[in-house]
Amino acid sequence: MSEEPTGRRGRVTAVPGGAGEAVHNRIAMLRVERGVSRREFAEALGVHYQTVGYLERGEYSPSLHLALRIAAYFEVPVEFVFGLEPFSRIAPS
Repeated sequence: MSEEPTGRRGRVTAVPGGAGEAVHNRIAMLRVERGVSRREFAEALGVHYQTVGYLERGEYSPSLHLALRIAAYFEVPVEFVFGLEPFSRIAPS
């Protein structure tokens, strides 16, 4: 089962889904790269800080609305943040 937040506080509830429906993301990389804490990021999105952890660990896939807000926050296309296949590691320069 995947997890999806509900309500303004970002509470998490179970949503039917299978392992084949995993959505991968670069949220943690983007957040850390920009020096933003989980709490700061959560406040900017209007979700609970634990929801950010669930997202970063891939424990639930965000709604389309939340995914678009996350991409807008980082000023990148949604496809840069989320994908159906795991992202390659970015080698340090």
